Amino acid sequence: MKSIFYKELFDKHHQTKSVPSNQEIAAWGLQVISLLYPTQYKQFFSTVGELENEFIYLEKELHRILNGIHSGSGANNMDIAHDFFNDLPGLYRVLNTDISALLNGDPAARSEFEIIRAYPGFYAVSLYRIAHALLLRGIDLLPRILTEFAHSHTGIDIHPGAEIGEYLYIDHGTGIVIGETTRIGKHVKLYQGVTLGAMSVDKSMASIKRHPTVEDNVVIYSGATILGGETVIGRNSVIGGNVWLTRSVPPDSKVYNKPAFEVVQMEL
Repeated sequence: MKSIFYKELFDKHHQTKSVPSNQEIAAWGLQVISLLYPTQYKQFFSTVGELENEFIYLEKELHRILNGIHSGSGANNMDIAHDFFNDLPGLYRVLNTDISALLNGDPAARSEFEIIRAYPGFYAVSLYRIAHALLLRGIDLLPRILTEFAHSHTGIDIHPGAEIGEYLYIDHGTGIVIGETTRIGKHVKLYQGVTLGAMSVDKSMASIKRHPTVEDNVVIYSGATILGGETVIGRNSVIGGNVWLTRSVPPDSKVYNKPAFEVVQMEL
């Protein structure tokens, strides 16, 4: 009995011997970010050509990783890697809007350098944006590995399938959950503990929209839970802390819990 068990395990080990580890995949994603933002990078480039060669190397690395996790044919993987890096200037532009949102919106933020090096929100969002760009090219596993790596390091769980507009502001961020079919507009602020989730986790719902839509210029404060694929938070709305929402609210709304406590001054 044991010999059959060991043989099955041996076959699995043999089949996966060339598969890149999650650490290799995460290291690739972090290196892309580090090249875009040299505050993260220790290597000095003497010429533009040297920098360009580093991006060419990362393109080849992406091709190797895609081949290793058996995503499509080798030829298709080469095209995917090439297209991803061709579109990198656009990705960089969007990431810069996220930095701008934090710098202009957080009174504690002193510089872009601080945001890039120290803000978990930007760390999670930057890996999400890379993952989402790959998912749009038909790659499934690699994007999930990247966002789960960010999740493990920040406590911010963003599914690569979520559609997120420019100028995303995540403050603190711990405990945020953004589900697969979530749609978020531009200039949205999310605070810690926000859940944009589904009403049900039934497998039969895999192909339908299960998560909310958040329109432009919405602020959602800490601990709010917003559920359901038909739930829409209208533009310019504010959702207060610890609110539970399973229905839509119109634009320019304020939704909050009425305090159920009173403050009593102690007699001295």
